Amino acid sequence: MKRTWRFAAGAIITLAVAGGVWRSYHTIGRLTAERDTLVARVEALEDTVRTFLRAPTTQVIQIPVSTGGRVGSVTIFADSVRHRWLVRCDGLAPNARDQAYQLWFITDQGMATAAVMPMDQDKPMVMGLEMPGADQRVLGAAMSIEPRGGSATPTGPMVFRRLL
Repeated sequence: MKRTWRFAAGAIITLAVAGGVWRSYHTIGRLTAERDTLVARVEALEDTVRTFLRAPTTQVIQIPVSTGGRVGSVTIFADSVRHRWLVRCDGLAPNARDQAYQLWFITDQGMATAAVMPMDQDKPMVMGLEMPGADQRVLGAAMSIEPRGGSATPTGPMVFRRLL
């Protein structure tokens, strides 16, 4: 009887250790894959930033803004050759729960949405944006405060409107 009990206890301990090893192995594999994905994303973002900052075709536009009684800025790195913008927003007040900042391209055909940016935290936001297609010429940028899901056209208060 004692021998059976010891054998059963040993088997249970062995299975528990094996289960822990198996779970650890799979957790490490999953975390390694996540880390590799994050490293690739960071490298791609660093390459994008380097390209924007060093390109002779990049125009830098800094726009002072005031939101919620705070002074901040929106900086646009506009690359006319690659038809992309890199936008950094600093010092903007966090949005109300049902609102978001919406960035607009001012085009020769009217306003075209560029990005909806719900800002829940008090920290800078950076994003890369594709410019509208060749059928629209971008003349400037604007930002408004819109419903959380965004709007087809600006409906809320304008934070800024700037022709380039």
